[in-house]
Amino acid sequence: MKRDGRQTTRDLRRHNRTAVLARLYLHGPASRFDLMGATGLSSATVSNVVTDLVADGLVAEAGLLDSDGGRPRTLLEVRPGYAQVAGVDIGETHVEVGLFDWTLDDTLATATYPIDEGAPDPAVLAGLVTAGIEEVTAKAGADPAGLLGVGVGVPGTVLPDGLVHAPTLGWSGVPFDTLIKPHVAAPLHLDNCARTLGQAEMWRGAGRGAERAIVALLAVGVGAAVATGSPSGVTSTTSEWGHTVVEAGGAPCRCGSRGCLEAYVGADAILAHYDSLPGAPALPGTGSEARITALGDAAAHPGAAADTVRRAAEYLGIGIANLINLLSPDRVILSGWTSATLGPAMLPAVQDAVRRHALDYMAAATSLDLGRLGPEAVALGAATLPVHELLTAQ
Repeated sequence: MKRDGRQTTRDLRRHNRTAVLARLYLHGPASRFDLMGATGLSSATVSNVVTDLVADGLVAEAGLLDSDGGRPRTLLEVRPGYAQVAGVDIGETHVEVGLFDWTLDDTLATATYPIDEGAPDPAVLAGLVTAGIEEVTAKAGADPAGLLGVGVGVPGTVLPDGLVHAPTLGWSGVPFDTLIKPHVAAPLHLDNCARTLGQAEMWRGAGRGAERAIVALLAVGVGAAVATGSPSGVTSTTSEWGHTVVEAGGAPCRCGSRGCLEAYVGADAILAHYDSLPGAPALPGTGSEARITALGDAAAHPGAAADTVRRAAEYLGIGIANLINLLSPDRVILSGWTSATLGPAMLPAVQDAVRRHALDYMAAATSLDLGRLGPEAVALGAATLPVHELLTAQ
């Protein structure tokens, strides 16, 4: 609380703890001297805060750092064993649940459940979420009630009242959190999966060190997060990038418009174009993910698959060039399962398209990279939600 517009002692203590803990969490081990420089706090304040964080089990000593001519300094780091978090990816093709240590450096267990594509029943997906939490905690020997929290990433908008609007799932105003809460003992957090993925890439992935990164989530749907880094943390916001128009009067999009980027680079749109090509061999497998994987394998050789990937790369490059011209990021990161599958094959063509369509000086200042968080990237992103709550609630 504040009295007469002034911070209380409790407010000040919380601010100081947040500053020190966020610095150690986001930037790695540091000495007390380093923490003074990074936070602007006095030596006595840093010492008191560190003593409290160590006593609470959040921080531990991490060895000594040699100094020039002086006494070695003790390094401090966040303690991985403090807590575990669960992250849930509600995708258009699957529900994936991951269990991580709270530093998000280690994946302890995962569980993935395929779902029927289209408009899945929210209650069915909620049941898969709770089953997944039970499965991963059992695998890791963890107490579900002892988790720091459960983060859920959904491919849509989560309103302040908790209602989820996810057109790719056919949801409009679904109270998804109320379907899960009765069956989850740990604190529950919901947010847009592109936003949380952007936060994770900035914390632990390809966005580390960037001042402003755009994280593109490519799957059946297409989304993007604009993540801005600062010494105290990361701000990540989403945009409906997939529904910006890249061709007037172009291919129909499921949003009702025509020529949207998603209608060219979404997984189903890529597969539909391939299937429309005369003489294109049938792709093995069922479901979008299996068929995209087969397409990526076939694209290694000249033919319909390579032509399809090259076409998607051109439109993706146009979409990225638009983002660069509008927002001037220093990094663009391609993430999501479609990027993981087709990204290595598409990247050179995407980079070429970006060079041709973005302003030269802006393109030269922007790097284009693939995500580095692995197959459970979206679940890991969701797991940042309870961690963020801890870092900011000190």
